[in-house]
Amino acid sequence: MARVSLRRADRVSSILDRLATTHSVNAASLALEFGVSAATLRRDLQMLEDQRLLSRTHGGALAHDVAYELPVRYRGGRNRDEKRAIAIKAAELLPKGRLTMGLAGGTTTSEVARLIAERVDLTVVTNALNIATELALRPRLKLILTGGVTRSQSYELVGPFAEQTLQALHLEVAIVGVDGISAAAGLTTHDEVEAHTNRTMVSRAKRVIVVADGSKIGRVLLARICALESAHDLVTDSSADPQALDAIRATGITVHVVGASTPESLVAESN
Repeated sequence: MARVSLRRADRVSSILDRLATTHSVNAASLALEFGVSAATLRRDLQMLEDQRLLSRTHGGALAHDVAYELPVRYRGGRNRDEKRAIAIKAAELLPKGRLTMGLAGGTTTSEVARLIAERVDLTVVTNALNIATELALRPRLKLILTGGVTRSQSYELVGPFAEQTLQALHLEVAIVGVDGISAAAGLTTHDEVEAHTNRTMVSRAKRVIVVADGSKIGRVLLARICALESAHDLVTDSSADPQALDAIRATGITVHVVGASTPESLVAESN
């Protein structure tokens, strides 16, 4: 039976997820599953091929040989409920009253930005263009946007100019998203320049809150942001691998596990 038609962002996210696992997809099967016409599905594949995220074939598509990072505009639909619950908990962890905080780029940190937009006495430092757009017109909030070179995959400003801005500031809290987090490798991401910029933000904060849905727990990517010892809290969801969470918890970080349907968290404190 065909599913209710999905939004394009959700469809392309699912297509790229399938390609990462199976390396090929069938257009007719996907059209039926997604509840869209074959012509609509072909347009999705053509758009992704134009962005060099796949190669079209007769009847479907193949993954490129190189690993890719899913652009942030396609990540919003992935694990949406879990990310919303994680963001709610992260926002609850922020101190009340006057606060200077950093927000790195990512879909979950963008959810946090929406939740804190109405706070007063808040100064937000970010290198994420989409977060800056979200907060720029909020009259009761002070926004500081770093300079830097645009990284189109994540909408972030990265590199020496971004880092110079961050080095000149003192942050009480930083909330950072990651593509992978494990006890052995620490916080990791796809891009080494982005990792270095995020490492600078982490180094300027008294408290670091990591937000990562369950798919990121135990995962290790190319570029290391920092060791787990540099972070204080991890907020994730109940789909996370329990053994990987136990190993992370054993390093001393406080782990907060939330359910997608119930924003209230089950908090596991470090011993």
